[in-house]
Amino acid sequence: MPAGLLAALKIAVLAILGIAHRGYWHGGIDITYVVFALFLSTNLVICFWEICLYLRRDYIESRIAYWQQQRLHSGRSPALAFLMARVPLRSAFSPDTWADVWAAYSVYDGSYADRRSYGFNVDVGNGFVTAIPTLILYAAFTTEFLSPLAAGILGIMFFWQWTYATSIYLMSFFVAKRHRDISRGELYGMILGFNAPWILCPLFGLYVSIRLVVEGSYGVFGG
Repeated sequence: MPAGLLAALKIAVLAILGIAHRGYWHGGIDITYVVFALFLSTNLVICFWEICLYLRRDYIESRIAYWQQQRLHSGRSPALAFLMARVPLRSAFSPDTWADVWAAYSVYDGSYADRRSYGFNVDVGNGFVTAIPTLILYAAFTTEFLSPLAAGILGIMFFWQWTYATSIYLMSFFVAKRHRDISRGELYGMILGFNAPWILCPLFGLYVSIRLVVEGSYGVFGG
């Protein structure tokens, strides 16, 4: 199965579980909830990738040359080549499989092959620090097991840090002048395109979390 399809299926399964539960118990599905079911499910998958970034950091550094040569000889985008590469189902949760996404991404931003860089450390931190809070927040939005005040405070904390951390990453990318080493299409597609959801969705999340606190209810999600 192509790596991109496998990743999409994992996200879809996580999101559908929440959407189905909320639809059954709350009598309907609101688009606001769907946005966060997809975003939080995606972040859970990315957290696993980021843990792999740390656990297989030596492997990633050794694989960069492969993806650089692949790009040079075929002219194909390493990121798209990785997403289209077939992954045996027995390797669906292999750290080496998902560490390779960072080796491919390092062709566009070499900071992911440098464990001293901000990009490397902020993503490793996200993987280890936000996985459990993401799961708690997702469960709270789905089942309302936390008070709206508690869910709102947790949301404000983590949506703000996602907005801030991603904004600083993008700033560091331009300050280090790494954009000069890639094409404009790669800049917009691989750097800005891949990182924009971690600014736009958290900004929307801040709005939703503030409403949870102010209104004292989950009405923002409908139902």
